[in-house]
Amino acid sequence: MIVMKFGGTSVEDAAAIDRAAGIVRQRAGEHPVVIVSALSRVTDQLFSMGRAAGAGDREGALALARALRERHYTVAGELLGTGLYTGVHAELESDFDALQELLLGIAAVGELTPRTTDHVLGFGERVSSKIVTAAFSARKVPAQLVDARETIVTDATHTRALPLLDETQDRLAARLQPLVEDGCVPVMAGFLGATKEGVTTTLGRGGSDFSAAIVGASLAAERIEIWTDVDGMMTTDPGLCPDAHRIKVLSFDEAAELAYFGAKVLHPATLLPAIQKNIPVLILNSRNPKCEGTRIATRAPRCANIFKAIVAKKRITIVDVAATRMLMAHGFLKSIFEVFDRHRCAVDMVSTSEVSVSLTVDSNEAIPAIARDLGKLADVKYEGRKAIVCLVGENIRATPGIAAKVFSAIPDVNVRMISQGASEINLSFVVDEDDVPGTIRLLHQKFFAEVDPEVFD
Repeated sequence: MIVMKFGGTSVEDAAAIDRAAGIVRQRAGEHPVVIVSALSRVTDQLFSMGRAAGAGDREGALALARALRERHYTVAGELLGTGLYTGVHAELESDFDALQELLLGIAAVGELTPRTTDHVLGFGERVSSKIVTAAFSARKVPAQLVDARETIVTDATHTRALPLLDETQDRLAARLQPLVEDGCVPVMAGFLGATKEGVTTTLGRGGSDFSAAIVGASLAAERIEIWTDVDGMMTTDPGLCPDAHRIKVLSFDEAAELAYFGAKVLHPATLLPAIQKNIPVLILNSRNPKCEGTRIATRAPRCANIFKAIVAKKRITIVDVAATRMLMAHGFLKSIFEVFDRHRCAVDMVSTSEVSVSLTVDSNEAIPAIARDLGKLADVKYEGRKAIVCLVGENIRATPGIAAKVFSAIPDVNVRMISQGASEINLSFVVDEDDVPGTIRLLHQKFFAEVDPEVFD
């Protein structure tokens, strides 16, 4: 059994869904389970209409909903003949009527809560999975729709719920295993789940990848395929470096570092269930299915290059906390991190000196409030528009003088913080956002002028 996840660009329109059906049909003998995202950009539109409704902009929210309704009607109509479309159209009409009522309710109370946000944001996957199931059936793929909210059991942390893996595994086995054994192709919405009480939750942005990994791990899949619109993970962003190379194979550790620090192809949480069950993950291109993509496994072959890839994580804020008398006092660092914990703000990098602590966090609306709380402990200042540049590769641990090699390639770039050693396969540093393109080009030119053909294409 394999799990195949099709992202937003792989189900963005009728042509994309038709391609996906062909890909699934070719793998019918491997007993696929299919996970689908919302149509491309739909989640962003749902977020916009939810915020509009919460701000009292009733007409703005409804206008966005009408446009979304017509788009889905058009896609379904292009995919299905008259007979099939009639039944699907009626179901979609009911779904969009319910969305409209929900938006009207949000506008009436003038508040968009996290719980209601999950109902709005999860709508895209719910309707896309219905359209995909009908389209697959019309193309001789024996698809069977399975409601993710009946199988993915989560906690009640709305907008970024975590799965309760034991309960989820039991439900997935009970619901999906019989379908697979009967020759059906289960189709599930990604991103969605529900609490034990049946309240809808979502797994966070990009969570459809996470859904695929949860299903694959729960059912002990042979592999998990992530279908997107690129040929795999690259040595860096091709938009910055047109000569970027496809990485044929990565270790789990390397891929996890790249995903967290900015590689957009993969959601950071995706790999966790796969790592625990040692299930390979493949990144594949639905527009070029003949390409072998990138394979992510427990171990990767030795590589002649020091690094596998260079990525950047933008929208970073540096927070400096200075307290000359308190820094080394017992419990001071704990007090600092408790502030970030209260605001549910993850810290990426930490650097300490005799008189200060510097941290990097994702820029968000909570930064001023965090600074106020930290100000009760010490002097605080913060600065945004920063980025973390991250070089990843398992050869870092065995290469002497690596920092000198990196920073000699970018002598004119102002580097604010450096992290090496916290991870044996990651060297990271902070620069201004505006310096990212030039920095990455110089580093890529130095470290990927020649590549190992066994690892790169």
